[in-house]
Amino acid sequence: MQHDKEKRNFSLTNLTIKAQDIIELIMPSSCLNCKKELTRQEKYCCSFCINEFQFTHFEKFNEPTPMDKLFWGRVQIHSTFALFNFEKGKNTQILLHELKYKNNPTLGQFLGKMIAERLKNTVIFQGVDALVPVPIHHRKRFTRGYNQSEELAKGISFSTQIPINTKLINKSSHAGSQTKRGRFLRWDNVSENFSLSKNFPLHLQHIVIIDDVVTTGATIEAMVATIHKNYPQLRISIISLAITT
Repeated sequence: MQHDKEKRNFSLTNLTIKAQDIIELIMPSSCLNCKKELTRQEKYCCSFCINEFQFTHFEKFNEPTPMDKLFWGRVQIHSTFALFNFEKGKNTQILLHELKYKNNPTLGQFLGKMIAERLKNTVIFQGVDALVPVPIHHRKRFTRGYNQSEELAKGISFSTQIPINTKLINKSSHAGSQTKRGRFLRWDNVSENFSLSKNFPLHLQHIVIIDDVVTTGATIEAMVATIHKNYPQLRISIISLAITT
C-alpha cells in the first residue's frame, strides 16, 4: 500500500515537472530587468542582473550603517538591515515596482529568501520571536491583493522558521501615498495610524519589523513608538528590502 502511494506521488511529481517544462517552452520566463530569457536555474532575474543590483552589504559592516543612523535620536532600535540601496532609474527600482504594483507576490517571497540568505551568519535573527510585516490598510490590500511586506516576511520565515505575526499591530486609517511627502508631513500622516492588538502576546521579547522600502523612516518610527508606549522593554529590529540613498 505504502509502495503504491509513493509510486503515485512520484508519478504526480514527474507530471508536474513535465507540465512546467511545457509552460516554459511555450512561454519562457524572462528577466524582469533586462528581459532576456532565464535559464531553468534562474528565477525572476538573470544572474548578471542580480550581480548588478545595488546591494548595501550592511551585513558586513562593523560600524553603524546609514540605516542605523537614520533612527538615532528618534526611537530605540536593536538592529537594522536593508538588502538594496534604492535609487531612481536603477535596476532595483524595476524590481520594487514589480513587487508593489504588478501583482507579483511570489517575487516578495523570493526576495525574502534572499534577505535571509544574506543574514544567516549574522546576529540579527538571534532570539527573534516573531516577524511583523508593516501593515497596510484593508482598502489598499483589497486593491493590490496582498501586502508586499507580508510576502517578504513569508520568504524570510520559510528560511529561518521564525513565525509571522500579522495581528500584533494594525493600520487604523488610510492616509494615502507617502511618496511625495517630506519627513515631517510623513510623521503627521502616520503617527496616529497604528494601533496595538488588544491581545498583545506578552511573551514576546524581540520582534523584527519587515518593510519594503525605508525612506524617511517615519512609518517605522510611528510603529515602534506605538509599541514602545505600552511595551518599552520589547527589543525591535528592522529589516527592509531597500533603503533610499
